[in-house]
Parts: sequence; structure tokens; C-alpha cells
Amino acid sequence: MYKVNKAEFMLCAAWKSQWPDHHLPEICLAGRSNVGKSSLINTLTGRQKLAKVSGTPGKTRTLNFFNINNELCLVDVPGYGYAKVSDAIKENFATMIDTYLKERDLLKGLILIVDYRHKPTHDDIQMYQYAKYYEIPVIVVATKEDKLKRNDLKKNERRIKETLDFQKGDMFVRFSSLKNKGVDELWQNILKLCDLENNAS
Repeated sequence: MYKVNKAEFMLCAAWKSQWPDHHLPEICLAGRSNVGKSSLINTLTGRQKLAKVSGTPGKTRTLNFFNINNELCLVDVPGYGYAKVSDAIKENFATMIDTYLKERDLLKGLILIVDYRHKPTHDDIQMYQYAKYYEIPVIVVATKEDKLKRNDLKKNERRIKETLDFQKGDMFVRFSSLKNKGVDELWQNILKLCDLENNAS
């Protein structure tokens, strides 16, 4: 189990020039605007208010960097698929994320957050394919596991993997913020990507 002793917001960045100048391995978190990225970050770190949970999807407009134990960095990117965000802002988001994924040498992997209850969207598929194109390892995290009946878990996992064309070597984690389900498994996969497996206690 990985113990989070320090979890703090570092900075937000809209441009490459604003990215933090450090040497910590980074893990990017991506998903739809209402899929629960902020809740996942808070559950993962054991901090209720580290990432702001907004009632209005599409609030995140920058890359948000979080320092974890001075050992790694979680990077929350703007959510996609929210209709009320203007085309100009969507284009700005796309450029910001594209630049980060292509040019950030410290990036070790992408956490793609999907809703366990539903088939991945076109945007989810695009994000997964984008990561694969740039050879970025992916952890697919299926949230809201607690909303599913036990009999539907394997069926929905299979549907998600088939829709994404899930690649061998990538990781799949069943997650529930409500039940703290999948936290240890997700940390194990994050530490593995960051070459920090020995840091788990």
C-alpha cells in the first residue's frame, strides 16, 4: 500500500512555458467533464478538497499539477465532451493537451477515466488512440463501480475494452470513490509506470 504523506496543488499551466521545472515523473489524468476526475484525485490522495469538485462540468481550463510525496506528480487536464464549452475553448483545450502529451519528457503514463456503467464515448476512444499513437502507457480506470450489479462487472469491462480496442500491456482498474475500491491497485500501477515500485510500504 502506498502511503500519501504529502499531496499539494503545485500550479496550473495554460502554456508550455508555465510547466513546472522539476524532475518528478508525471501521470496525466484525462476523461469526460463529468466522469469524476476530481473525486478520483481526492480519493487517491486521501484529501477531500485537494482537487475542487465542481457542480458545473467543464470548469477545469488549465493543466493542474499536484505534487505527491515529492516523488511524482499527477496532472489533471481539462475534461472533454462538454457541449456548453465554446468551439474556441475546445480548440484551445485540444492544443494544450496535445502539446503536453507530445512534448512532456517527464510524462510516464495516462490515466483514462471512463464511466463503468456506459460504453466509452467517441472522445474516450480518441483519447485512448491518441495515447497509443504516441506510445504512452494507459491505465483505464472505470469509475462508479458501486453503481453496477456484480453480474454486470465482467460484461461491462469487456464492453469497455472492446470499444477502446484495449491493448495488451495496458492496465484496467475497477474504481469507486464511494467505497474506496481500486485505490491500492491504481497506486500500484502508477508506481510501476513511474519506476517507484519500491516506494510502496
